[in-house]
Amino acid sequence: MLKFPYGVCDFYKIITNNFFYIDRTNHIPLIENAGEQILFLRPRRFGKSLLLSTLENYYDVAKADEFDKLFGQLNIGQNPTTKHNQYFILNWDFSAIDPSGEPDEIRQRMHNHINGSLEQFISHYKDFLDYDIRLHPTDALRSLQSIFAAVKGTPYKIYLLIDEYDNFANEVMTAGQSASRERYEALIMGEGALKAIFKAVKSGTKGLGIDRIFITGVSPVVMSDISSGFNIAENIYLQQKFNDLCGFRESEILAALQDIAKSCDLSESQVEEALMMMRTFYNGYRFSSEKAELIYNSTNVLYFLKYFQEYCRYPRQLLDENLAMDRGKIAYVSQLPHGERVISQVLNEEEPLTVAELASRFGIREMLSVGNKDSIFMASLLYYFGVLTFGGEYSGRGELILRIPNLVVRKLYVERIQELLLPEFGVKDEAMRVVGRFYQSGNLQSLCEFVEGSVFGVFDNRDYRWANELTVKSVFLSLLFSDTFYLMDSEVSLGRGYGDLVMLVRPDMRRFDLLDFLFEFKYVSLKEVGLTASEVRKMSISELRDLDVVKDKLAESKSQLSQYRQILLSNYGKKLRLHSYGVVAVGYERLVGCEV
Repeated sequence: MLKFPYGVCDFYKIITNNFFYIDRTNHIPLIENAGEQILFLRPRRFGKSLLLSTLENYYDVAKADEFDKLFGQLNIGQNPTTKHNQYFILNWDFSAIDPSGEPDEIRQRMHNHINGSLEQFISHYKDFLDYDIRLHPTDALRSLQSIFAAVKGTPYKIYLLIDEYDNFANEVMTAGQSASRERYEALIMGEGALKAIFKAVKSGTKGLGIDRIFITGVSPVVMSDISSGFNIAENIYLQQKFNDLCGFRESEILAALQDIAKSCDLSESQVEEALMMMRTFYNGYRFSSEKAELIYNSTNVLYFLKYFQEYCRYPRQLLDENLAMDRGKIAYVSQLPHGERVISQVLNEEEPLTVAELASRFGIREMLSVGNKDSIFMASLLYYFGVLTFGGEYSGRGELILRIPNLVVRKLYVERIQELLLPEFGVKDEAMRVVGRFYQSGNLQSLCEFVEGSVFGVFDNRDYRWANELTVKSVFLSLLFSDTFYLMDSEVSLGRGYGDLVMLVRPDMRRFDLLDFLFEFKYVSLKEVGLTASEVRKMSISELRDLDVVKDKLAESKSQLSQYRQILLSNYGKKLRLHSYGVVAVGYERLVGCEV
């Protein structure tokens, strides 16, 4: 059986304990040639720490005798560069520093962390250093100068690895409090502690001992703020050749599933079904605007594979809670001026969010200012957070399409919209009861009455300016979304058209009495029907159906649904318990539905 290293980011432990490992060491020569000071950004839990651990073990002079044991069976072991095992390794992990408290407290923790890493450095390389190194408890930068002096007496130089360099900014964005902002600014503005550390690192590259630097993080926010103190980093995170530096390819996942199939006695069709599940829920990341293979998040993959191997069935909950804190990043953007519109627009795959180029130079002051942010700013942030990814180029315009990577990330957007639409606990509780009954009964009228009575009332007059089918679809998607029971998607390609919302019961959940659903949504403004909101609210369903514009929209829905329904039944056969609905919204007042 395979040993999946879920939560393990220690390369040495993975190799020596024969854990499952995807070989990415063929990228090491590319990294060497890319530059001497590298900035590499990826979303959370994508394998960045393991990458740094791999570089540490490859370049560490103290592990030269173990090179064959660690790398002999890997690509780089067969084709090593001349720099292997030629460096002293210095490791800093800023995620280990508590970002709470007053600026002076944080500053001291930063110095404590660096001093601690220097203590490990001294212990690890004691056989190579012949110098009386002095550590200064309150001033780690003076300690670093002592290390430089010691290294100068050896034939080796330092390779500095910095993990999660932007941990402080991430905390500020999640918290969004003025106190957090003040703490952050105290660390990076003027001669702040964080800025001073990066200035010392830059100084160390000028013949003092630091030869190479590799920095990982989530966004370029901190680098923008400290650029005057550290302007030497080369950004490689958008380059096509590093698209798969972290993460899993689908072919690698398939090989693991085939291995699991042997121990679980699964058929080839069951392997294909498992791969389909993983593709639906986890696939979709592309980190280069150029054509590149889609990459899977490492944490999601290992979470699924480990569970699947142990129990020979899928996890009931597909969203790994270790990634759930990304909800805070979506909430941050939704709270910006017009942020709610951007969050809703992201869910519209028929008219996707586009940008000419990603924004790359913005600091925390701009991010926390109360002024308006344009869609490029917000879309770029969502990309760096890992909740949007490159989806190709917009035909004819050359703009870059940004889309939701997969279903588990879509769930995070939907949950945010649910919070906006259903702010009260009692309403949420009622929504769960209505939706639960709908899954089994397909009673559309009860669902529409709940939306009319409890959801439309949340909207105010300003929403009419942007009222359209997307808004109605977002309401139903947010209410009905369930990755526990359904494979859910919007704008699914069905022949030459797109279904607004398709809900197919997960293969492992078909043992329950759950229905499959297909929706088509239409919107009619009050101006089109020539009525006021009060007049529309007083009309019966039959009276609304008799309005000419509503009749036309329902007829259009029926025609589209008939076509889409045949395609779904042809693709999935008799196992579907398919109910098809057309829903026409008359303003944000009433809903008229029909079943096909």
